[in-house]
Amino acid sequence: MKNIHPFGVALLAAAISAPAMAEEEIQTIYLNPFVGYQNFGDKRDLDEEMTYGFGLEYRFLPQWAVEAVYSRSEPDRKYTSGDVDFDEVRVDGLYYFGSQSDKLNPYLAAGVGYADFDGGGVRTPGTEHDETRVNLGGGLRYNVTDLVSLRGDVRAFHGVDESTFDAQVSAGLSLAFSRNTSEPAPAPAPAPAPDADGDGVPDNRDQCPNTVPGAPVDSTGCELDSDGDGVVDRLDECPGTARGTEVDETGCEVVTIDTITLYITFPFDSAEVASEYDDDIREVADAMKADQEVSVEVAGHTDSVGAAEYNKDLSQRRAEAVADRLVEMYGIDRNRVTPVGYGEAEPVATNETAGGRARNRRVEARLQVRR
Repeated sequence: MKNIHPFGVALLAAAISAPAMAEEEIQTIYLNPFVGYQNFGDKRDLDEEMTYGFGLEYRFLPQWAVEAVYSRSEPDRKYTSGDVDFDEVRVDGLYYFGSQSDKLNPYLAAGVGYADFDGGGVRTPGTEHDETRVNLGGGLRYNVTDLVSLRGDVRAFHGVDESTFDAQVSAGLSLAFSRNTSEPAPAPAPAPAPDADGDGVPDNRDQCPNTVPGAPVDSTGCELDSDGDGVVDRLDECPGTARGTEVDETGCEVVTIDTITLYITFPFDSAEVASEYDDDIREVADAMKADQEVSVEVAGHTDSVGAAEYNKDLSQRRAEAVADRLVEMYGIDRNRVTPVGYGEAEPVATNETAGGRARNRRVEARLQVRR
């Protein structure tokens, strides 16, 4: 190469020394020999000609690289005899659209360089001078293996000094002779399994979803029930009850003193209690007055005629009617009376006969004492 400007040498040296500035992030260094076809613009007295050269490319990030390039050509003069020695050094920046592991790596490129046109002492405008050129283009890298790839490249060049325009297409073989030797980044921690209620038990093992926030749970995600009475520890006011003991909603033992069955009939779709049943209701009230610790569940029932949901509502209204009698007529504290409608769920006789259905239309008073 003849008479290469010191500026071009400086650019080449800067590109080659760039890896030392980012040693921690080195990914791949390629040696890129190539051959191509150079088309010179109309302002130059030069024929199209084959060109050859090599590049030293430093890919410091998966998408970014910098390359120092030297190319040479010996085009003939187009309008006069003789030829010209063409030499160029340049530095290009490349942006890849994929990572190095992709089979195909398209890229865009732009750069600046310094060219020397030596006409052997014969001065012809556009053919014998030193020139700064900028370029823009792109190409495609095809990875044959991790170490060998093929590259095609297209560039347009603009001579800054005399406003010339040239073009070049090239193809080459790339060799990767350096790889990153730093330790790979640790694998990210696996994402935690979904836990919708935040109790620490993944949803796929949680047998009690939607537990109360902060409540202690067992390995299945269910709230703890240390004494096994069916009332979780958070609500259990009587911990330590013996297993199998009947308890109320607070976890305390209850004893059923008696069950008084009230065969109270009602007119169709009515929850009014006939006065003829007052004596039966008074019997329940007397039992409760005799022991202030006694509470009662007034349980309403129906036969199976009609929709189940309607029967449930009807049984609830009938149970509440009897409960109201206990409170309003006999002065029982309402906190000691719990009306519950069971609908058609607990028959005591067949629903296939009129007599059986009549027996199932009933209200029961279940007296209990808490210990």
